[in-house]
Amino acid sequence: MLEEVECWLTRRSWSAADRPLDRLLAARAAAGEAGRGSVSVVLPALNEEATVGEIVATIRRELMEKVRLVDELVVIDSGSTDATARVAREAGARVVHRDAILPRIPAVPGKGEVLWRSLLVTGGDIVCFIDADLKDFSADFVSGIVGPLLTDPDVQFVKAMYDRPFGDTTGQGGRVTELVARPLLNLHWPRLAGFVQPLGGEYAVRRSLLERLPFPVGYGVELGLLVDALHTVGLDALAQVDVGVRKHRHQDGQALGRMAAAIYRTAQLRLSRGHLVRPVLTQFERGANGFVPRTHAVDTEERPPMCEIEEYVSRRAA
Repeated sequence: MLEEVECWLTRRSWSAADRPLDRLLAARAAAGEAGRGSVSVVLPALNEEATVGEIVATIRRELMEKVRLVDELVVIDSGSTDATARVAREAGARVVHRDAILPRIPAVPGKGEVLWRSLLVTGGDIVCFIDADLKDFSADFVSGIVGPLLTDPDVQFVKAMYDRPFGDTTGQGGRVTELVARPLLNLHWPRLAGFVQPLGGEYAVRRSLLERLPFPVGYGVELGLLVDALHTVGLDALAQVDVGVRKHRHQDGQALGRMAAAIYRTAQLRLSRGHLVRPVLTQFERGANGFVPRTHAVDTEERPPMCEIEEYVSRRAA
């Protein structure tokens, strides 16, 4: 590991317990007086009726009603066919459908697309993204990663770090992280080798940085934002906070393969700013007469920095 990264680990890696709520509330009040302390929490959701309600209810109860750390809580529904929108709304979130945001640009499927559009329907100086499939959710996931942004003006981007159990096995989750993302980062962006969960969906970022970054529309969004943030603001502006254990719904091997391909493509684009020769991935499923090939497109589209979108600029100026 680079000496720079070893130093970074001691300076920019914390535990959620390092910043108690009373300290965060005092820092938020001071930041609010300076006009830079508001917090938006965004949950991208697709068919997450089993978990989204508890996450929303916990954030609302612990961080909006008992204390005032979070200003707005928004669920962006990207086309759920179950009761995700109703459950989230009843639990206390504002629910916005992906397709209702920036209709001038037709939406495409993908997590990054939803995160990008969320900037148009939120107003916080700090934007905190939380995946909607988390189980046994704790408000520390939010307060932990928002904390450094409220207490340290030099910090711009904070990722959550945690254990990821796979079933009953400790520490075996995050298969795409270990097989794809971590090797890519260590080989090509070694200054990011200190991140425990580079692909984690829980992170908080200053809006002033987010609006300057392009967003890969699909699964490559976490890697893309992290790499681009490094090049935009430098390693010392990035940090991570230990929030304990992350339990969520695991995807099957083929879904992970598609995720891996999108992440590799995101890395390849940043390495060369070129194009894949053939941006598709063929996988195989056993059918009645043997193995059947299934070919899937690899996400090859990125949304521009939000500060280049006319509607966003007009809204922020108003």
